Amino acid sequence: MLRWTIIFIVLAIIAGVLGFGGIAAGAAGIAKVLFFLFLVLFVISLIRGKKTV
Repeated sequence: MLRWTIIFIVLAIIAGVLGFGGIAAGAAGIAKVLFFLFLVLFVISLIRGKKTV
């Protein structure tokens, strides 16, 4: 689960860089949503991973 979260957050960061930089102005809103969504999923995965250890 943590591996998939890291993959998706990297994709969200790439989409964010492209969206925030003006290259894909129409995708900026989607990139912001994806970035924060996967950031939350990443934090949740870290917390759940520490509980099992």
